[in-house]
Amino acid sequence: MEFKNAIALTGGIATGKSSVCSILKLYGYHIIDADKIAHDVLHDNKDNIAQMFGDQFIIDDRVDRKKLGDLIFNNKSQRKKLENLLHPIIRQTIQQLAKEREKFQVPYILEIPLFFDKRGYNWIKRNILVYTPKEIQLQRLLNRAKISHEKAKNIIKSQMDIEEKRKLADFVIDNSKDLKHLQNEVERAINEYIKI
Repeated sequence: MEFKNAIALTGGIATGKSSVCSILKLYGYHIIDADKIAHDVLHDNKDNIAQMFGDQFIIDDRVDRKKLGDLIFNNKSQRKKLENLLHPIIRQTIQQLAKEREKFQVPYILEIPLFFDKRGYNWIKRNILVYTPKEIQLQRLLNRAKISHEKAKNIIKSQMDIEEKRKLADFVIDNSKDLKHLQNEVERAINEYIKI
């Protein structure tokens, strides 16, 4: 099946993907949110998580995402184990939702933070990067997450470098300034890229 109306929206942590999606929703665009799907898939696989990593990662019948995050951000092999379990299911779910959206024959957005980082999304032919320079990204993450400087740097480092993503992007939305600037950038994306 051809997904000619699918547009991946990606970026790094704290680059402003959610803000861009909120603005796009105001313009009537449908958003498929990979993070929300990932949270659901994680919960659905809580028994597998307990088996793979231990019961201490399940609290009140839910996966303790913070505790699991602390483990996987500092341990590459554990992160790989989790990704091998979850990513095929996440990709399959995203593709299924995209199939349903294609029936409407209008552009829609797939918010996929790891679009460039992970293989398996080559069926999506168009992409937009929400770009923020690394120092602003780090500052925003520190403000938002109330974590240590070192942990914030490790989280950013665990993803593909934002400058690498920039080279791979079809279209770049600059989110290095204020909200008004971001809105103008989203409008530019709609007029110059999404509507085409």
